[in-house]
Amino acid sequence: MTSAQYLTRRSEVETYFDRTAVAAWTRLTSDAPVGRIRATVRAGRDEMRRTLLSWLPLDLRGARLLDAGCGTGSFAIEAARRGAEVVAVDISPTLIEIAQRRLPDDVSRQAIRFVAGDMLDPRHGGFNFVVAMDSFIHYRTEDAVRIVAGLAARTSEAILMTYAPRTPLLAVMHAVGRVFPRGNRAPAIEPVTEQRLYRLIADHPDLADWRCARNCRIANGFYTSQALELRA
Repeated sequence: MTSAQYLTRRSEVETYFDRTAVAAWTRLTSDAPVGRIRATVRAGRDEMRRTLLSWLPLDLRGARLLDAGCGTGSFAIEAARRGAEVVAVDISPTLIEIAQRRLPDDVSRQAIRFVAGDMLDPRHGGFNFVVAMDSFIHYRTEDAVRIVAGLAARTSEAILMTYAPRTPLLAVMHAVGRVFPRGNRAPAIEPVTEQRLYRLIADHPDLADWRCARNCRIANGFYTSQALELRA
């Protein structure tokens, strides 16, 4: 996972979430009032989080869970409340600092280890579950599948991930986004069809023992994302 294209995109994503958009994401992931468009994104993300949580056991005591691309920590907190030992990793040190400050009183600081860095770092150890909510959507599909394969090598039960499904609306938004000046836009989302993603997963040798299980699309205004469960 060291191709020049991957490293370039990783740097763009880090810059966007750690500097360009940190104020917007801090507000979006809080209870602060937001505009109509961002309200649909917030509601969509909340629904997606509930969906992924519903795919995990209610009792996670004894399980290790990686929140890959944890942002400001909302998912990690809910997993910890179920008893999981959580490693919450994000590329943005600033978002990790916010997540640490937002840790509620009912969650022990020992229950979640927040880390600014690479989700693929082998020093994080092994996991029962990996959750990557909207963490791969800015990467080429081939690179995203390679990331999943790298995580699968250290995961024993399930990987819950999301991707941007290729829809007419997303195609238009993707095209329009490219006309804005580079300094004013997020790294492009990379939509993919279900058939192509499933084929790439099936063809990857390191995912031979994994199968695609549940899937669910969440569409709310300007938020559209597809959840996919991979099972060992």
